[in-house]
Amino acid sequence: MSGASLTPNPRCLAAAAPAGVKLTHPGKAILAGGIAGGIEICITFPTEYVKTQLQLDEKANPPRYKGISDCVKQTVQGHGVKGLYRGLSSLLYGSIPKAAVRFGTFEFLSNQFRDDRGKLSNRQSLVCGLGAGVFEAVMVVCPMETVKVKFIHDQCSEKPKYRGFFHGVREIVREQGLRGTYQGLTATVLKQGSNQAIRFFVMTSLKNWYKGDDPAKELNPLITGLFGATAGAASVFGNTPLDVIKTRMQGLEAHKYKSTWDCAFKIMKYEGPLAFYKGTVPRLGRVCLDVAIVFIIYEEVVKVLNKVWKTD
Repeated sequence: MSGASLTPNPRCLAAAAPAGVKLTHPGKAILAGGIAGGIEICITFPTEYVKTQLQLDEKANPPRYKGISDCVKQTVQGHGVKGLYRGLSSLLYGSIPKAAVRFGTFEFLSNQFRDDRGKLSNRQSLVCGLGAGVFEAVMVVCPMETVKVKFIHDQCSEKPKYRGFFHGVREIVREQGLRGTYQGLTATVLKQGSNQAIRFFVMTSLKNWYKGDDPAKELNPLITGLFGATAGAASVFGNTPLDVIKTRMQGLEAHKYKSTWDCAFKIMKYEGPLAFYKGTVPRLGRVCLDVAIVFIIYEEVVKVLNKVWKTD
């Protein structure tokens, strides 16, 4: 990890971009992030669906699925291929603002820390990523994920009660108030904060290594995708336990848990430590693809925006 200071650089605060390097305007980052988030979720949602199903499948019930392929098989047999896209609307409505807030916040924070040459140290990227993750968790991710998990869980019941996204949100708020969309906030903040801290740290570290002494050196989409997939894999292995806890805290049976810590304790007591890694394989596939796609689209959209939207 770099030993560079975390103190904001006054020259970057003055918005003076270093020679040869364009600082990404937060407005561009918000727009590019939103576009990238919307495209990505349409591609990867089936893996998110399977991951959520496996995480909600408790040993005590007993479990409905024998594994990933069995989950896919039962879903397709019961609802057709479109069954793998149940709950997409709730995630799509949230993925666009989520990615927009994430990249906008990260670029805003990172622009305060970059040195004279526009370089962001590995350690500073960790802090900026953490800030972006926490902010997106509170503003977008927690309510979005709560609705998504409830939708998927509800669709598996014998008599689903949610007819669609807006009907589901209305029913959740009517029955549980606005707090009903903020179930598992602590777990979500922990998950998203660590998620983005790991991803941006790994991504920045790889970019710094690749660029060497030339911060202005551009990455082609293939390299960006490879670095993004690596960052995604690191975040999966680093925080899947938090993702499992978050999913349980946002499901229809969340009332069984007194708190985030009580949920973790009960999972460990009744299901064992391996339960914290339920859904790891489908999540690994989705997240690697997700992060690779998002970073590729984001970087390419920013390049286009830099040509048509002059902010210097």
